[in-house]
Amino acid sequence: MVYSNILVETEVSTQIITINRPDKLNALNKETIEELGDAFSEAESNIGIRAIIITGSGEKAFVAGADISEFYQFSVDKGKELSAKGHKILFDLVENLTTPVIAAVNGFALGGGLELAMCSHIRIASDNAKLGLPEVTLGVIPGYGGTQRLAQLVGKGKANEMIMTAAMISSEEAEKWGLVNAVVSQSELLETAKMMAAKIARNSPVAIASAIRSINAGYKDGVNGYQTEIEEFGICFGTEDFNEGTSAFMEKRKAVFSGK
Repeated sequence: MVYSNILVETEVSTQIITINRPDKLNALNKETIEELGDAFSEAESNIGIRAIIITGSGEKAFVAGADISEFYQFSVDKGKELSAKGHKILFDLVENLTTPVIAAVNGFALGGGLELAMCSHIRIASDNAKLGLPEVTLGVIPGYGGTQRLAQLVGKGKANEMIMTAAMISSEEAEKWGLVNAVVSQSELLETAKMMAAKIARNSPVAIASAIRSINAGYKDGVNGYQTEIEEFGICFGTEDFNEGTSAFMEKRKAVFSGK
């Protein structure tokens, strides 16, 4: 598929998706959100892809926010529609993918950029990264899951502080609060993400998918995460990967998983 605002490349079993609007600091406009949704969906449907890395082009920004020029004159109904559509076609989609998504956060991750990083399963930041949700300075709130996922990751108090003050935090502070998993230099960022993707790719894709569904279940209203874990644990016993993994263990060899 040909895209206008993103670049997609595959290295072995890892799909690397790069938001490519450096002149706009990789801001998320409507077209970019739609292209990202298509690219993530395509990667999810490819059994050969074991991990996805999402990053931004250049060294200044992962994503510096949403493209305000597209919605600054919206009505109440249009605003609701904008948020709901974004959740559906990108942000909730990414969170619920069964292919692990690693956000390689280079530079600014603000507004929709931080929200995109937060819906990813793992976040690695460069040491020059700045993260924040500054939407209240525009008279609006984070609309792509920011009020929910930030509180889940850093706790209610810190989320209140970050959103209400609109302050940016450094990558080091983000790591301290559990907002990112690790901080590395800008030059090491993509390679670090690739190494993590390679570690993931060695393991059972069906087990990882079950783990993602189980972890996510604990954060969904009306869903019993423990019961989901029990069900997913049982499902694993009926997979080829379980047979391969346990046989390899007993035979003292490395497992080769088919993802079935």
